[in-house]
Amino acid sequence: MGDGFPRFCWIVLSWILIISIHQVQLSEPQAAAAGCDYFQGSWVFDKTYPLYNTTDCPFIEKEFDCQANGRPDQLYLKYRWKPNDCMLPRFNAEDLLRKLKGKKMMFIGDSLSLNQWQSLTCMLHTFLPQSNYTVHREGNLSTFHLPEYEVSLMLSRNAFLVDIVQEKIGTVLKLDSIKNGESWKGYDFLIFNTWHWWLHTGRKQQWDFIESRGKVKKDMDRMAAYTEALRTWSKWVDSNVNTTATQVFFQGISPTHFNGEEWYGTKSTTCTHQIRPATDLTDESDPPPEVTIVKELLKNMSTPVVLLDITRLSQLRKDGHPSIYTGLKGNDCSHWCLAGVPDTWNEILYAILTSRKT
Repeated sequence: MGDGFPRFCWIVLSWILIISIHQVQLSEPQAAAAGCDYFQGSWVFDKTYPLYNTTDCPFIEKEFDCQANGRPDQLYLKYRWKPNDCMLPRFNAEDLLRKLKGKKMMFIGDSLSLNQWQSLTCMLHTFLPQSNYTVHREGNLSTFHLPEYEVSLMLSRNAFLVDIVQEKIGTVLKLDSIKNGESWKGYDFLIFNTWHWWLHTGRKQQWDFIESRGKVKKDMDRMAAYTEALRTWSKWVDSNVNTTATQVFFQGISPTHFNGEEWYGTKSTTCTHQIRPATDLTDESDPPPEVTIVKELLKNMSTPVVLLDITRLSQLRKDGHPSIYTGLKGNDCSHWCLAGVPDTWNEILYAILTSRKT
């Protein structure tokens, strides 16, 4: 050290250098814990994707296996989500299974929950292809179990979260009742989702009547019904979840792609034959009211709930749906091909889980 430079200044510079090196060496999950927003970013081409081959996942739902159903292009499989301000850690099944050892996770919701649950089971099965895994379904409950780590992933099919019951007058959707919530207790992780079925009418509508605040109605404003049901759900969570034992997530609104005006196409353009993500979105794709409803409700809960805010990153993936490659009739621009977009939802879930202190 030169005589003209005070010893104190050298000490300060040394500490700055040490701190800088330490920050560079932080693991990606640790960096995430420092406040990275995983949900703002862009899709980039990555030839190392997808994370698994659906032919190696023997229990995948037929309607999600777009390649097996004849989809001719594969470019949609080669995109990785890149947050703006940090790295999203690549999914590491062994690391996640160590974190989940001996634990139980339940997805509760509609077929978009099925999409995410199915994705995660395939991602884990690919790591342990010789596992003596079991997949069992009884009623609305499906269970995937990996005995090597004593990890169980459950899916509870419940499209509305609140009760829907058969009564003398017909099928009634009860906006202020969650009696089925008893089956959600005792899990280490709960991941809730509801939205898509709230807008169905005609033959796709699952109820004959709606019960709201003690009054039975033939129908009501669907946004008002959705809001009331979510309030009932939030009260259930606040009253029944022990946050020292259970972490709660809410799977954000998964978008559909039936209107090309959302990505500078024509109104009649849908997800069919789309082979690349959108690079930008129009004002038509601004956060829809259901997203705002969810965010406002979670903000006012006493229980901390982690929002998997997957809406905007999924809005860009007009290419990611099964469209006409479901093995069924119709054009599906609601669900997602597997491998595909739900794998990214699970990569973000992995990043959040592995950044938590044990």
